[in-house]
Amino acid sequence: MKKILVLGMILLAVQLTTAQKVIRKNNNVVNNNNVGSWRVIGSRSVTHNADHDKLDVTHRDSFRKLKLKVTDSPLNMQKMVVDYESGAPENIELRQNIAKGGESRVIDLRGGKRKIKAIHFWYDTKGFLNGKAEVTVFGMK
Repeated sequence: MKKILVLGMILLAVQLTTAQKVIRKNNNVVNNNNVGSWRVIGSRSVTHNADHDKLDVTHRDSFRKLKLKVTDSPLNMQKMVVDYESGAPENIELRQNIAKGGESRVIDLRGGKRKIKAIHFWYDTKGFLNGKAEVTVFGMK
């Protein structure tokens, strides 16, 4: 009986230490295994020379929410268009000024969990003296 109890404690300890896979990106810790946690979908470096960019999504997980994080320079995000694996694209009006180091509001995707093919952004950078802004897209399963 004592051996079974010890074996059970060891198995529990192993499972707890390996239960979550963590990604570190730009000093942000993102848990990518659990439903309800934020996962990095991708990043795009945007400049004052353009007003539109496209982020191709390389993995095919399903997401129900999105949010954006902007680093290195402030950004005025006008809108996004999300292309799904199936179904019509979704136009999302943001019209949000995002400060350097700031985040957008949480965006609920139409139709619940969806597989994303690409995300298009329309934006204004906050002056050419600020340099490039890094836009990171997070998705919630």
